[in-house]
Amino acid sequence: MTDYSNLLPVSTQWKQSITDFLTEDIPSFDYGGFVVGSEIKNASIYMKSSGIICGIPFIEEVFKQCEINIKWHHKEGEYIKINKGEKKCIGSITGKSKNILQAERVSLNLLSRLSGIASKSNEIITKAREVGYRGIIAGTRKTTPGLRIMEKYAMLVGGCDMHRFDLSSMIMLKDNHIWSTGSITNAINNARKVGGFSIKIEIEVRDLNEAIEAINAGGDIIMLDNFQSNELPIVAKNLKEMFKDKNDKQFLLECSGGLTIDNIGDYLCNDIDIYSTSSIHQGTPIVDYSLKIDK
Repeated sequence: MTDYSNLLPVSTQWKQSITDFLTEDIPSFDYGGFVVGSEIKNASIYMKSSGIICGIPFIEEVFKQCEINIKWHHKEGEYIKINKGEKKCIGSITGKSKNILQAERVSLNLLSRLSGIASKSNEIITKAREVGYRGIIAGTRKTTPGLRIMEKYAMLVGGCDMHRFDLSSMIMLKDNHIWSTGSITNAINNARKVGGFSIKIEIEVRDLNEAIEAINAGGDIIMLDNFQSNELPIVAKNLKEMFKDKNDKQFLLECSGGLTIDNIGDYLCNDIDIYSTSSIHQGTPIVDYSLKIDK
């Protein structure tokens, strides 16, 4: 399993998010903390539903800020099967009673959410490989405000591509950009002026003719947006054949919209290089966890 925690920056922005989450949960007095006091206790984190464990670096930061020690019994990215009515201890923690309870809800909420995204990402990429798709399954920018770095991270742990991280990561030109500038060609030319050679340009198209215009104008990635499943293979194949001998017209094809675990067998074709879908991270089920102080 790949250790993606090395991706996280040393800057404190994501760590400040953890501080903000804890502050949101305890804006003034911790009345429950007064009740239990500062006696040192041991506690366990239990996994109560099947899935992929994800979010360990973020949970460790919660525990660090709450002065809690943890020993993990399973690794991030590991799939754990939980039978109905059972639970499995995945981590043991030690700290002051009040601190453990201060960390409980923030840590479990993050662990549940991120594990859910990693599990759904893995489910879809696994299904795609089973039906013979060799390309990329990617997420989208439809992430939860404040949680983007964590949700993107969870896509990676699950085996999917994060896609662009933000508006500064890649130039993506959609219908509103095109309508505002008058044409696909105008939009791409304006983007190239500021993006230079180092930033890729992706452009959304609605039909074969728009795709041809985008490729001729120098688009790097052509997004076939909301095409019907029966249209996609035909349009993709035609585009690849049309430009296969033109070395100055190198591009990738992306499909966005409509991909789910239920229709994946009908939707995928290997002439499409990238399938992007928010179904791996938007509205995904959680993985259930609990924290219990040992008696």
